[in-house]
Amino acid sequence: MKFSFFLFFLLFISNNLIAKEIWKLDKNLSTIEFELPVLFANNVKGFFKEINGLVEIDIENKRNNKAIFSVDLKSIEMNYAKYRALLLGEVFFNTIEFPIALVDTRKFSYENQKKINFDVELSIKGINNKVPIEIEIFHLAEELVQIKAKLLFSRTSFKIGTGKWSSTSILKDKASIKTNLFLFKEI
Repeated sequence: MKFSFFLFFLLFISNNLIAKEIWKLDKNLSTIEFELPVLFANNVKGFFKEINGLVEIDIENKRNNKAIFSVDLKSIEMNYAKYRALLLGEVFFNTIEFPIALVDTRKFSYENQKKINFDVELSIKGINNKVPIEIEIFHLAEELVQIKAKLLFSRTSFKIGTGKWSSTSILKDKASIKTNLFLFKEI
Protein backbone atom coordinates (compact mmCIF):
# COMPACT_ATOMS: atom_id res chain seq x y z
CA MET A 1 0.00 0.00 0.00
CA LYS A 2 2.76 2.47 0.94
CA PHE A 3 4.70 1.61 -2.19
CA SER A 4 1.70 2.22 -4.49
CA PHE A 5 1.02 5.57 -2.76
CA PHE A 6 4.69 6.50 -3.19
CA LEU A 7 4.58 5.49 -6.88
CA PHE A 8 1.37 7.47 -7.45
CA PHE A 9 2.86 10.50 -5.67
CA LEU A 10 6.07 10.27 -7.71
CA LEU A 11 4.15 10.02 -11.01
CA PHE A 12 1.85 12.89 -10.02
CA ILE A 13 4.76 15.14 -9.11
CA SER A 14 6.77 14.28 -12.24
CA ASN A 15 3.75 14.93 -14.50
CA ASN A 16 3.23 18.32 -12.89
CA LEU A 17 6.90 19.18 -13.26
CA ILE A 18 6.88 18.29 -16.94
CA ALA A 19 3.65 20.20 -17.58
CA LYS A 20 5.05 23.54 -16.41
CA GLU A 21 8.05 25.69 -17.21
CA ILE A 22 9.38 28.22 -14.74
CA TRP A 23 11.07 31.36 -16.08
CA LYS A 24 12.98 33.49 -13.56
CA LEU A 25 13.79 37.17 -13.85
CA ASP A 26 17.39 38.18 -14.48
CA LYS A 27 17.58 41.09 -12.02
CA ASN A 28 20.83 42.44 -13.50
CA LEU A 29 19.54 42.84 -17.06
CA SER A 30 15.90 43.73 -16.39
CA THR A 31 14.43 47.19 -15.83
CA ILE A 32 11.12 48.61 -14.66
CA GLU A 33 10.70 52.32 -15.38
CA PHE A 34 7.91 54.78 -14.68
CA GLU A 35 6.79 58.19 -15.87
CA LEU A 36 4.22 60.67 -14.57
CA PRO A 37 3.36 63.82 -16.54
CA VAL A 38 3.71 67.20 -14.79
CA LEU A 39 2.15 70.42 -16.07
CA PHE A 40 4.77 73.06 -17.12
CA ALA A 41 7.73 70.99 -15.85
CA ASN A 42 9.73 67.90 -16.69
CA ASN A 43 7.82 64.68 -16.20
CA VAL A 44 8.66 62.65 -13.11
CA LYS A 45 10.74 59.74 -14.46
CA GLY A 46 12.64 56.97 -12.81
CA PHE A 47 13.22 53.29 -12.26
CA PHE A 48 13.38 50.68 -9.51
CA LYS A 49 16.71 49.03 -8.65
CA GLU A 50 15.20 46.10 -6.70
CA ILE A 51 12.84 43.95 -8.78
CA ASN A 52 11.80 40.30 -8.62
CA GLY A 53 9.58 38.02 -10.62
CA LEU A 54 8.85 34.80 -12.37
CA VAL A 55 6.59 33.34 -15.03
CA GLU A 56 5.04 29.88 -14.94
CA ILE A 57 4.01 28.49 -18.34
CA ASP A 58 1.51 25.64 -18.51
CA ILE A 59 2.87 23.61 -21.43
CA GLU A 60 -0.15 21.34 -21.87
CA ASN A 61 -3.17 23.55 -21.18
CA LYS A 62 -1.69 26.92 -22.26
CA ARG A 63 -4.45 28.67 -20.27
CA ASN A 64 -3.15 28.40 -16.73
CA ASN A 65 -0.05 30.54 -17.18
CA LYS A 66 0.88 32.88 -14.33
CA ALA A 67 3.34 35.64 -13.72
CA ILE A 68 4.12 37.83 -10.74
CA PHE A 69 6.55 40.73 -10.51
CA SER A 70 7.40 42.99 -7.61
CA VAL A 71 9.35 46.16 -6.98
CA ASP A 72 10.81 47.38 -3.72
CA LEU A 73 9.47 50.93 -3.70
CA LYS A 74 12.37 52.13 -1.53
CA SER A 75 14.74 51.26 -4.37
CA ILE A 76 13.31 54.06 -6.50
CA GLU A 77 15.66 56.32 -8.46
CA MET A 78 14.17 59.39 -10.13
CA ASN A 79 14.95 62.69 -11.80
CA TYR A 80 13.46 64.72 -8.90
CA ALA A 81 15.82 63.30 -6.26
CA LYS A 82 15.11 66.10 -3.77
CA TYR A 83 11.48 64.87 -3.52
CA ARG A 84 12.44 61.24 -2.83
CA ALA A 85 11.51 61.40 0.89
CA LEU A 86 8.13 62.94 0.02
CA LEU A 87 7.48 60.22 -2.57
CA LEU A 88 8.35 57.41 -0.12
CA GLY A 89 6.33 59.00 2.71
CA GLU A 90 2.65 58.72 3.66
CA VAL A 91 1.48 61.26 1.07
CA PHE A 92 2.54 59.11 -1.88
CA PHE A 93 3.74 55.50 -1.43
CA ASN A 94 3.85 55.13 2.38
CA THR A 95 6.71 52.63 2.09
CA ILE A 96 6.87 52.04 5.84
CA GLU A 97 3.48 50.35 5.68
CA PHE A 98 3.53 49.26 2.01
CA PRO A 99 7.14 48.66 0.86
CA ILE A 100 6.30 46.48 -2.17
CA ALA A 101 4.24 47.00 -5.33
CA LEU A 102 3.07 43.92 -7.25
CA VAL A 103 1.86 43.00 -10.71
CA ASP A 104 0.02 39.67 -10.76
CA THR A 105 -1.34 38.27 -14.02
CA ARG A 106 -3.48 35.60 -12.36
CA LYS A 107 -4.22 33.08 -15.13
CA PHE A 108 -3.66 34.02 -18.75
CA SER A 109 -3.56 32.23 -22.11
CA TYR A 110 -0.37 32.09 -24.12
CA GLU A 111 0.33 30.11 -27.29
CA ASN A 112 3.64 31.56 -28.51
CA GLN A 113 2.19 34.90 -29.63
CA LYS A 114 4.59 37.80 -30.08
CA LYS A 115 2.09 40.29 -28.60
CA ILE A 116 -0.66 39.83 -26.04
CA ASN A 117 -3.03 42.17 -24.24
CA PHE A 118 -4.94 41.37 -21.06
CA ASP A 119 -5.69 42.75 -17.61
CA VAL A 120 -3.33 42.31 -14.67
CA GLU A 121 -3.84 43.04 -11.00
CA LEU A 122 -1.70 45.94 -9.84
CA SER A 123 -1.24 46.23 -6.06
CA ILE A 124 0.06 49.49 -4.57
CA LYS A 125 -0.49 50.72 -1.00
CA GLY A 126 -2.68 47.70 -0.23
CA ILE A 127 -5.06 48.62 -3.06
CA ASN A 128 -5.65 46.13 -5.87
CA ASN A 129 -6.96 47.24 -9.26
CA LYS A 130 -7.13 45.57 -12.64
CA VAL A 131 -5.28 47.46 -15.33
CA PRO A 132 -4.69 46.62 -19.00
CA ILE A 133 -1.22 45.61 -20.09
CA GLU A 134 0.34 45.29 -23.52
CA ILE A 135 3.17 42.73 -23.77
CA GLU A 136 5.73 41.99 -26.49
CA ILE A 137 7.68 38.75 -26.23
CA PHE A 138 11.03 38.13 -27.92
CA HIS A 139 12.53 34.64 -27.90
CA LEU A 140 16.24 35.41 -27.83
CA ALA A 141 17.43 31.84 -27.28
CA GLU A 142 16.04 28.46 -26.23
CA GLU A 143 16.22 29.41 -22.56
CA LEU A 144 16.09 33.23 -22.72
CA VAL A 145 13.16 35.54 -23.44
CA GLN A 146 12.78 39.30 -23.35
CA ILE A 147 9.45 40.80 -22.34
CA LYS A 148 8.67 44.42 -23.05
CA ALA A 149 5.46 45.66 -21.51
CA LYS A 150 3.61 48.87 -20.94
CA LEU A 151 0.77 49.64 -18.59
CA LEU A 152 -1.04 52.84 -17.72
CA PHE A 153 -2.83 53.40 -14.45
CA SER A 154 -4.54 56.10 -12.44
CA ARG A 155 -2.36 57.20 -9.52
CA THR A 156 -5.39 58.57 -7.67
CA SER A 157 -7.14 55.18 -7.78
CA PHE A 158 -4.23 53.90 -5.64
CA LYS A 159 -4.21 57.02 -3.42
CA ILE A 160 -0.74 57.95 -4.66
CA GLY A 161 -0.79 61.60 -3.72
CA THR A 162 -3.11 62.57 -0.88
CA GLY A 163 -4.18 65.93 0.50
CA LYS A 164 -3.08 68.78 -1.78
CA TRP A 165 -1.14 66.22 -3.88
CA SER A 166 -4.39 64.43 -4.86
CA SER A 167 -5.13 67.22 -7.36
CA THR A 168 -4.40 66.27 -10.95
CA SER A 169 -4.04 69.83 -12.25
CA ILE A 170 -0.23 69.94 -11.91
CA LEU A 171 0.77 66.32 -11.19
CA LYS A 172 -1.29 64.40 -13.72
CA ASP A 173 -3.29 61.25 -12.97
CA LYS A 174 -2.14 58.79 -15.64
CA ALA A 175 1.16 57.15 -14.75
CA SER A 176 2.93 54.71 -17.06
CA ILE A 177 5.17 51.76 -16.32
CA LYS A 178 7.48 50.29 -18.95
CA THR A 179 9.33 47.04 -18.48
CA ASN A 180 12.25 45.48 -20.26
CA LEU A 181 12.49 42.08 -18.59
CA PHE A 182 14.82 39.20 -19.33
CA LEU A 183 13.80 35.75 -18.12
CA PHE A 184 15.81 32.54 -18.05
CA LYS A 185 14.14 29.14 -18.14
CA GLU A 186 14.77 27.23 -14.92
CA ILE A 187 16.23 23.84 -15.63
